[in-house]
Amino acid sequence: MSAPRPTVVSAARRRTALDALRRGAVPESGLDLLATGLDRFESALDAELEAVASGASVFKAVRGEYGSGKTFFTRWLGERAKQRKFAVSEIQISETETPLHKLETVYRRLTERLATASFPPSALRPVVDAWFYALEEDALAAGIDEQHLDGEVERLLTARLTEVSRHAPSFATALRGYRSALAEGDEATASAVLAWLGGQPHVAAAARRAAGVRGDLDHFGALGFLQGLLTVLRDSGHRGLFVVLDEVETLQRVRSDARDKALNALRQLIDEVHSGRFPGLYLVITGTPAFFDGQQGVQRLAPLAQRLATDFTTDPRFDNPRAVQLRLTGFTQESLTSLGMNIRDLYASGAAAPDRIRALADDAYISDLARAVGGSLGGKVGVAPRLFLKKLVGDVLDRIDQFEDFDPRLHYRLTVTSNELTDVERNLSAAVSADGIDLEL
Repeated sequence: MSAPRPTVVSAARRRTALDALRRGAVPESGLDLLATGLDRFESALDAELEAVASGASVFKAVRGEYGSGKTFFTRWLGERAKQRKFAVSEIQISETETPLHKLETVYRRLTERLATASFPPSALRPVVDAWFYALEEDALAAGIDEQHLDGEVERLLTARLTEVSRHAPSFATALRGYRSALAEGDEATASAVLAWLGGQPHVAAAARRAAGVRGDLDHFGALGFLQGLLTVLRDSGHRGLFVVLDEVETLQRVRSDARDKALNALRQLIDEVHSGRFPGLYLVITGTPAFFDGQQGVQRLAPLAQRLATDFTTDPRFDNPRAVQLRLTGFTQESLTSLGMNIRDLYASGAAAPDRIRALADDAYISDLARAVGGSLGGKVGVAPRLFLKKLVGDVLDRIDQFEDFDPRLHYRLTVTSNELTDVERNLSAAVSADGIDLEL
């Protein structure tokens, strides 16, 4: 089932989206307000989300060049997951901060970035507290009196985590330690134990002893803890967990031994997802075509390449959205203009003078601006959305809204300076003067 596009947009959602675009960033929420050209994916992806909500698990790879909208796409899909009562987590893969071959670090970042419709990151503590509340409610509903409530909650905890405890017995042990510390009013120990449960290293030894756990989480224990987290999420009212591993192509730049370990860890994750070990998990990775097709990426490990193999020899119009790999082709002049018109209309709906916004930033002007920004990037329209929307909102629409005599055709000259470009955009614009580019009308 497709989530309906809202007809009335709240001031807060509009402001959040426009503020992010003004900064040149992808909004954290409100992506449905900006989505252009993603309707071809909706039916298949919504069906997959529903399957995961029913206990299945899905792995998906999203490929696209820099600037093609991978981050936008995954956040848009994450919002659709949230609308279906999923928890979500977005993780940036990097050699120094989050190396993929250290799954314990990936799990830690997952819990740090865990969010729900009600709680921003990190939502781990509210989720765990909701789980214990659900256990108590289940016990009371079964007729258990207050005197025997703790014993019944312990029985339910053990029963719900039976499968998890086969792989990671310390997960259930830590939950018991957390609840005991709370019951004793020891907030410091409770917080420390929860941090350990979230994969944080260097938790005080006294807190670990109090909870009956030892050491730090390791690579193999991380998969068991992920399994436990999925159980806790399900029993606390969430229908699944949507996880994004973003910028996986950074693996191509690490040492060969670390790269091989990371590629093997990715293969292991895919196999675990497909084996059914993680019911309720929708796992997405993003990367460039060079990562998926090149010898320094996926093709370096034949079993991984086989698992991700997808036919992209046909016209992109006929790409299969049910396939393991999705292709984002980037923006065209037409789709970039369409996106700009969506943003213009969104802005106008909350402006003091909406008619002036629509008249001065009409469709023809937005098309000209899109063409000019693409020209400043060597004609690469496909990577222009970030800069185009930043200029449209911050340089054009804001001025029309605030100054009655401002006319962008008379008073605005598109200027692109190197310090506002990403590395990729800077490389594309190297042949274009950074002093100023006239907007041709």
